[in-house]
Amino acid sequence: MICKMNNKKILLFLITLFFFSFIILRLFNTIQIYTFVYIFSSLLFLIIAYLIIKVNLSKWNFFLIILVCILLRISFVNTIPIGSDDIYRYMWDGKVQSNGINPYKYSPNDMNLSFLRSDILPAKVNFPDLKTIYFPLSQWLFFAGYKISGENVWGYKFLLLIFELGTLFIVWLSLKELEKPSNLILLYALCPLPIIQFALDSHLDGFGLTLLSLFLLFYLKKKLFLSLIFLGLSFSVKPVGILFVPVLLLREKLIVDKIKIILVPFVAFLIQFIPYIFTSNPFESLFIYAKHWSFNGSIFKLLNVFINHNQTTRIVCGLILFLILMILYLSKLDYIKKFYYSVLLLLIFSPVVHPWYVSWLTILLPFVPAWSGLTYSSLSSLTSFTILNYQTLGVWKDYTWVLLIEYIPVFVFLFYEIGFIKKPFFKLWEKL
Repeated sequence: MICKMNNKKILLFLITLFFFSFIILRLFNTIQIYTFVYIFSSLLFLIIAYLIIKVNLSKWNFFLIILVCILLRISFVNTIPIGSDDIYRYMWDGKVQSNGINPYKYSPNDMNLSFLRSDILPAKVNFPDLKTIYFPLSQWLFFAGYKISGENVWGYKFLLLIFELGTLFIVWLSLKELEKPSNLILLYALCPLPIIQFALDSHLDGFGLTLLSLFLLFYLKKKLFLSLIFLGLSFSVKPVGILFVPVLLLREKLIVDKIKIILVPFVAFLIQFIPYIFTSNPFESLFIYAKHWSFNGSIFKLLNVFINHNQTTRIVCGLILFLILMILYLSKLDYIKKFYYSVLLLLIFSPVVHPWYVSWLTILLPFVPAWSGLTYSSLSSLTSFTILNYQTLGVWKDYTWVLLIEYIPVFVFLFYEIGFIKKPFFKLWEKL
């Protein structure tokens, strides 16, 4: 009892320290403070996560922490992003579409759009020579954000905040549906990754996580058709949920349900392109990005040392990932764990893993509180050193020491979870 009381007091103290670190970031929003707070809070989160899993919080403490998590997110609504300038591309796409122009037709630098130029847009847009890579649903959200606040960030960030609050509520409902402890929602609510990447830096993946959460909630409620629509809509932010389709196919026994699983999400995704596909190629820049860009990959980075050819390494990684996924899908694991490990494997084999990509794994942590994902969600913060050096020195590069510190714990915990590393190796960890 004394030990449990101590753990609870330690947890509440660490959460208080966690919140104060973000207050510092809110007051002193420089890239140096950003880097320090992101890494510090992420390392602190690992201890907090360990205690969340062990400690039973009172309802009062639980709702107070959730309230502060919400207020923390609200505090960043009118704050200019620090670690990313992607929001200016979102705002530009919204501005283009609000003027009745197909956002896939021209790059920001195209002279046909010169009449839309201002001091902010597209001057602050990254890769202005490339057309947009974002899918139609994302474009409609950009349009809505621009209509709300024009060339001010708060309109788009307000929409993202609403979706984030929706995500928290939906995950809470899903935990109740699974009869899991409500405390587990704190593994997402307190994780610095969504706070930094959505509330502050405004990456659109936050919209996708809400849609993916709705898929899971309605699937748990056995409303297959509705769940599949939300799964397909989540593809429109990032097609991560495609990994779940084989899991669903193997679970359903009726042919009619299997047909729904194949058709409904992809129709919900593809139908969005109808207004654009006849006058432009919405996938043009996406193919360029997918073909050439690499950052923060693990297996890809390692294999490319030996293969030394970008495209060949991508193909090899894709084939290995496919084979491992087949083994995972045919395993006897619980279907939610299959969702979790399929996303983890995708990230491990991907040539590009920006920290906000890891959020698609983070959203599953309340349902699968695995240390492979908890460490990945936390240690991906180390990539902020790349952002720091890029903004201060103009140098963008992967750092080998960052990759080693980030990925070695992830692989150790992953191998432990799947049984490659036997439990005696973790005796000290288990005694804590």
